[in-house]
Formats: sequence, structure tokens, C-alpha cells
Amino acid sequence: MSKSKLEVLTPDNCQLIFIDHQPQMAFGVQNIDRQTLKNNVVGLAKAAKIFNIPTIITTVETESFSGYTYPELLDVFPDAPILERTSMNSWDDQKVRDALAQNGKKKVVVSGLWTEVCNLSFALSAMLEGDYEIYMVADASGGTTVDAHEYAMQRMVQAGVVPVTWQQVLLEWQRDWARKETYDETIALVQEHSGAYGMGVDYAYTMVHKADKRGSFHGETIPPEPT
Repeated sequence: MSKSKLEVLTPDNCQLIFIDHQPQMAFGVQNIDRQTLKNNVVGLAKAAKIFNIPTIITTVETESFSGYTYPELLDVFPDAPILERTSMNSWDDQKVRDALAQNGKKKVVVSGLWTEVCNLSFALSAMLEGDYEIYMVADASGGTTVDAHEYAMQRMVQAGVVPVTWQQVLLEWQRDWARKETYDETIALVQEHSGAYGMGVDYAYTMVHKADKRGSFHGETIPPEPT
């Protein structure tokens, strides 16, 4: 294994690409509940914004087939250019390759549809031809069947792709609860998008640290961080 893959993801060593998060592509997803998928994608996007991660959004055949990118994703990056393609493999589009190179980070975090087509082909090509390291966000990506997603993930892992989840990426970026400049936003994101973990934070704030029922501390200092 490459030593570089032993490095934890940080806000300084990676970039992020969203591939084809469009309604027609989402319609075909069968391995994960589609609302859960969208929650995870938007959570990942908000995490990237908190930590100022260079982010690319690319789409395929928007007008003729796939539809427009999720508005919730675009709301996170309202000024981001949308790199439109005709190719299934994002690596085949020069605009995407140029954007990756301009960001200057060899670790590329990937969230896309579908796992077995657009994610797989991009990951293998970017590793082979661009010498990038790929971190595939499994729960912010979707395939047309459970097997399609799973075997694509297995093939990518065998080729050297690192499988991750969106919350794992968020917490690697935060890393230390003493990192106060991103603590509040990270905790707010967890409360909004992290399901049981977020509910646990709500419980701790209200029942242990005596916030009011809406989690407000009325201007007081945020309580001790979770461990």
C-alpha cells in the first residue's frame, strides 16, 4: 500500500468532485434509499464548504436526459461552475481534468451516480492516467442495484481506491474538537444530517448541558465537546 494512503484526509490535502447528482440518475438508484442518499450528498457538500475544500460539480446530458443538479447541492455552492459533459467517464472531459489539475490536490474525494459506471470509470482512469488517489464516498454514491454498487466498490478497492463514508470524511477534516474555528459548524452539520449521531448531540446538549429544548445556549459558551 502506498504510504500516502495512510495519511488522514485534511482540509489541505484533498479536493472533492460531485458527479452527476441529477434526478434522472437518482431515479435509477436502488442500493440506498434515495432520500438518504441526497441527505448524505448534501451533508458532504456542507462539510466541504465548512473546511474550504476545492470542489468540482460535473453533470452529463442535463437538457436531454439527466435533468439539473439537486437544488440542495447547488444551494451549498451557488457560484460553482457546472462542468457539463457528454461522456460517461468524467476523466474523458478536458474541463474536468483541467479543474482537477488547477485544484492541485492529488487526493480526490468522489461522490457520484452511478457507482458502477461514472464513478468506476472516473476512478480507474484518474488513478491510471492522472496519478490521483481516489477516496470513494460509498454512502454518497449510488448504483442501479445492490450488486452493481457493491461489486463496483469491490473492483475499485481491488484497484486501490479507498472506500469512505461522508461522516468519516467530515470527522477526518475536523480531527480535533479543540479546532474551534470549525467546531460550531461541524456540530450543527452533525445535528442536521447525521441521524442518530445528531440526535445524540441534541440529547447531550439539552439533557446533560441544559440547553433549552431547541438546543440554544442563549449566548453562553458551547459546552464541552463530545468524545
